[in-house]
Amino acid sequence: MIWRKFLAPLAGMWWVVTSARNVLFNHNILYSKSFPIPIISVGNLSTGGTGKTPHTAYLLEFLKNRYRTAVLSRGYGRKTKGFLVANYDSTAKQIGDEPSLFFNRFRNRIIVAVGEDRIAAIRKLLKQFELDAIILDDAFQHRRLRAGFQILLTDYSQLYVDDYLLPMGNLRESYVGARRADAIIVTKCPEEMSDEQKQEIAKKLQVRAAQPLFFSRIVYGDTLIHPKYPMKLSESRDCHVLLVTGIANPKPMEVYAKSQFNKVSHLSFPDHHDFKPDDIAQISMAYDEMQHPAIILTTEKDYMRLKHESALSENLYYLPITIAIDRQSEFDEMIENYVQQN
Repeated sequence: MIWRKFLAPLAGMWWVVTSARNVLFNHNILYSKSFPIPIISVGNLSTGGTGKTPHTAYLLEFLKNRYRTAVLSRGYGRKTKGFLVANYDSTAKQIGDEPSLFFNRFRNRIIVAVGEDRIAAIRKLLKQFELDAIILDDAFQHRRLRAGFQILLTDYSQLYVDDYLLPMGNLRESYVGARRADAIIVTKCPEEMSDEQKQEIAKKLQVRAAQPLFFSRIVYGDTLIHPKYPMKLSESRDCHVLLVTGIANPKPMEVYAKSQFNKVSHLSFPDHHDFKPDDIAQISMAYDEMQHPAIILTTEKDYMRLKHESALSENLYYLPITIAIDRQSEFDEMIENYVQQN
């Protein structure tokens, strides 16, 4: 877009600031704290929309029966501050939507914690619990804390080498920062990819020899989840669907919903949107105007913020997603070896 060119000077200033910061950390002028426990960070270079939540959930699923595992997030969008450990009474407003999703999915099989000061939060986690591993959600730029293993995600439809720095684009730092990653995953890939396509992307990303490159795709569940009335996807295709999203990149969900249902109307809100009474009224009105049978469909993450709204709860469903990783056994072995050796 032409208007982006006018933001180039600001992007240049952002490059100077972020590059200087990275140089200071790279030369140990600014100190990075490490801990004597395996810590895996899942992050990206962009402002969002690369699929951190399902990839973090994949790691938790893999580790939960092998090791005593905790996941730590800053709890973006929550109305509280400080260190908190999720429990059965926790809400998305208290701990954030991603931590709520993790707790809802894994319950007492892992520890879910939030804390904007990650170093202080890890100290408290290690003091309160006996842990074998910690997963950091969205911490690639949190360089005060040195994770032992860094996983960097980039969206297939917008690789970080094709993006620009803020505010001209969506990058938090230059794509040179990708060199810090121990492994890179290209996310949201099409179901069929040739080896030639993968090699072309690897060349474009300029991955180092020591950086394994993986490709993942979204896998949608076959059941619409509701606390009382779950429905098989195959049995609900005739429903008219009001799709409600508050995520960074809702396009894949919208495309998938339109491929599965006869009619889909989409209400899109900003990422981590704090739904106000006016928003709930707008959703309710849009639902009432639809031809029935109809349902309100949202993402699992958005469901954590909407499920307590009595005006919506009876008709509110979410479609869970997981990921499939190519060379999955190699990826799993890489994670297993890191945790065991550390």
